[in-house]
Amino acid sequence: MKNLKKAYELTMKLTDIHNIRGIKDAARLKLVKWSNEVEELGVDNFYIVINTFENHYQTILNFFVNRATNAKAESFNAKVKAFRAQFRGVTDIPFFLYRLMKLCA
Repeated sequence: MKNLKKAYELTMKLTDIHNIRGIKDAARLKLVKWSNEVEELGVDNFYIVINTFENHYQTILNFFVNRATNAKAESFNAKVKAFRAQFRGVTDIPFFLYRLMKLCA
């Protein structure tokens, strides 16, 4: 039960770190402290998050500079994939691109 409470608190701390505005170095320091607390707790589920931080460290820290994400690009890619799936086997490629442009413009 104590581990569950501590895991919940760590989750809330990670949410608080995410909500930090502006200072990249402060976020880096807090993420390192958070990772140390996770390692002390020893809950395997959090190690996936830590591995993601380690593999994409600079990209994640860049989020704290101007809070920019790639959500718009991902949304656009999803629209293109859905449109492409709907018109599979298209032979008139210029017309397909025209329709795609009209859909996404």
